[in-house]
Amino acid sequence: MKTEFNVHKTEFNVHKKYGYVIIAALLLALIFSAAPAAAADKTGFVDVRDVMVSSSAGKKASEELKKTFEKSKETIQARENELKKLKEELDKQKSLLKQDVLLEKEKNYDKKVRDYQLLVKDSNEELQGKEQELQKKILPEILKIIRSIGEKGKFTMIVDISQIPLPYFSKENLLTKQVIDEFDKTYKPKK
Repeated sequence: MKTEFNVHKTEFNVHKKYGYVIIAALLLALIFSAAPAAAADKTGFVDVRDVMVSSSAGKKASEELKKTFEKSKETIQARENELKKLKEELDKQKSLLKQDVLLEKEKNYDKKVRDYQLLVKDSNEELQGKEQELQKKILPEILKIIRSIGEKGKFTMIVDISQIPLPYFSKENLLTKQVIDEFDKTYKPKK
């Protein structure tokens, strides 16, 4: 009986040794097959927001947005000054006016405040609308250029760092300047 047990134990040890050898061989095969695949992966990085702002078309559009903003700002500032004067007058005359006249002036002031708030809201919406319109025109062209650079450079992927904050990335694969240069060469605004 003792010999049988030892025979089974020996067979178990032989199978165990072969199992370790097979697992080691599989691990080595996995490591060596993954190494070339990992070496072939190439990731690029681009700041699309920077491309939109720094490119020639982006600078031109930013100037147009700035003009729109300044025009709105002047109108809003004028209304704001008018409201301040009305409020000061109302505060000065409060004790002198009859109740019904005071209520009428306060009602008029409140209406002008609502008009002012609506003007600010409309101006902001107009500015946002123009900015979105610009993005709709330029962004598809920028993405085409990024795809082209990715294909030519055999990149596995290109990450937009303006959308995904990365704590670290290799600056040697930063493609923003290359995208700006290519975009400036090829972009023709549609009228």
